Amino acid sequence: MEHKNSERFLIAFNRIDKSLMRITDLPNHLSFSKKIDKAKSQNALIARYEDDLREFGSLRNAIVHNRTGFDYAIAEPHDEIVELIEGIDERLSHPVTVKDLFSGKVHTVQADESLATGLRLVRKWKINQLPIYKKGQFIGLITADGIMNWLADQDSESISREIPTLLDVYNHEKRRKTYRFVKSSMSVYEAEGFFRKSIATGRRLEALLITEQGGKDEKLMGIITPLDLLKIDE
Repeated sequence: MEHKNSERFLIAFNRIDKSLMRITDLPNHLSFSKKIDKAKSQNALIARYEDDLREFGSLRNAIVHNRTGFDYAIAEPHDEIVELIEGIDERLSHPVTVKDLFSGKVHTVQADESLATGLRLVRKWKINQLPIYKKGQFIGLITADGIMNWLADQDSESISREIPTLLDVYNHEKRRKTYRFVKSSMSVYEAEGFFRKSIATGRRLEALLITEQGGKDEKLMGIITPLDLLKIDE
């Protein structure tokens, strides 16, 4: 038997309400709006859909409080509203992780390798950040800005005479802490939230580096850049 839109809406709404309680640890008797107020600072997906969720709260009240019979709802949601709320419920219940979307072969460089080696990787793989390691230890990111800074500090004779290492280039990075390590289980919406917050605070992130537990001494599983966020479905 096919369910009415109002029934599908209420099922999804109640599931989202439970997700909000799980995220916030707030009791059930508090209003849906109060739960959103707290959850939006803890979950990027809630923050993204805050306005929609508040409208869903009003629609839910209209459906529930104006019923005049078991089979009658004064407000019957449109198909697109039902699809939207069910989609949000699905994303909250089964979030896509950064590992799901962004894990794969990571191109890293060693401190004693030449700049030419790094530039070949940049050209071949169309990448803008190179994680640099020294004796197995992560040092930081070499960026396009760092390479330009190194070039700007050279004169034409030294460029043609010397073969710089990637560590030489990294030493010209003016902004060192432009990355953050994250757990592979983090949702893609939380990852998006990190980039948004970094822009808001004026400390722009170049990349999120994925490891199993978010530790810098673990194997690098993937890299997320702001451009990669285009992979996230709107």
